[in-house]
Amino acid sequence: MTTPVSRSDHVAPRAALSAGQHAASRHAVWVGAAALVTDQVGRVLLVHPTYREDDRWLLLGGVVEPGEHPHVRCRREITEELGLAADLPLARVLAVHSLSPRHPDLQPGTPFPGEIRYVFDGGTLTPDQVKAIRLPREELSEFAFLETRDAVQRLRPVDGQIMLAAYRARIGDTATAHLADGRHILDIPALDRHDVHVRYRPLWNSPLNRGPVPERLPVQQAWAWCFVPDGRVVLVADPGPRGALPMLPGGTVEKTDPTPEDALHREATEEAQLTLTDPMRLGWVLDETGEVYGAVGPNARLRLAARVTAIGPAAVDPATGHPFARLLATPAQAAALLGWGPPGARQALLAAKTAREQWGLPTARPGAIEEIPAEGMRLS
Repeated sequence: MTTPVSRSDHVAPRAALSAGQHAASRHAVWVGAAALVTDQVGRVLLVHPTYREDDRWLLLGGVVEPGEHPHVRCRREITEELGLAADLPLARVLAVHSLSPRHPDLQPGTPFPGEIRYVFDGGTLTPDQVKAIRLPREELSEFAFLETRDAVQRLRPVDGQIMLAAYRARIGDTATAHLADGRHILDIPALDRHDVHVRYRPLWNSPLNRGPVPERLPVQQAWAWCFVPDGRVVLVADPGPRGALPMLPGGTVEKTDPTPEDALHREATEEAQLTLTDPMRLGWVLDETGEVYGAVGPNARLRLAARVTAIGPAAVDPATGHPFARLLATPAQAAALLGWGPPGARQALLAAKTAREQWGLPTARPGAIEEIPAEGMRLS
């Protein structure tokens, strides 16, 4: 019997490399470490460096020195750049990004071997911590907390892509985002796929009034925390030229709506193809000017909770002429995406408590924000 001869038998063996030759042959890149830090309504902290030739801003962080771990460098940079008395904890790695030497955002002629950057979750600063920030003026001229849509305008394009991926991994509770030249190399999470941004609102700190709406105040708006059987809620995201903005199902109470609850049913059907039952009023928020409704004066924005009994196939919203993205999130995730800060978090807890007590629904388990399939969902 003849033994088959493989092609590898004719290949000359590779000469053994010395330790020095092996080390010299290895790929070498820069290593960076940044932190995503926000305020209580979800705006991103950016800093303006004094040493950059361009006018671009940065996340907190810096270059990792030889022999240094990225998380150690990041923690030290945060402490030095913010001047806070106590270190900020780093919760987890939100994104890992690989930047190639050929990326178009690089300045021409810059010697650059490539970079691996880690983006850590630097947490949320309290108002007192924000007041205590003291920048090193020789390195940083100013700082700002910005909505993500504004933040990306101040960052280099690729840095904006990294920031958004990290931010959405944090708020969407997804796994660490792995990126190459600003693009996901694995499955694209729902928030990234639809370019969803936090909807920061000027009325975020308005208290929720629990009693009946006074007769003198017209109800201009009815929004609801719409619960599916596993305790999650439905969000809709309206696409636009600067990204999609999330909102609870509901909207403006029209003259043809007999009650605010009727407006809710109509809007939930048009926007998200939801069939609702048992809407319950949680309270109302005072809008003192009614500017968005044509400066109608003081009015009430109603907040409700309702059960979703069916989700139909995606359809075009008659008011906008396009379909909305439909997302499933925990109440806490929904509150964060709505940009309502601590009052929104309290309202989410109230809605979840109402769903448990009134309908026996469970507390939603932590998990990634998901998109409702285009064909709809069967709800048991």
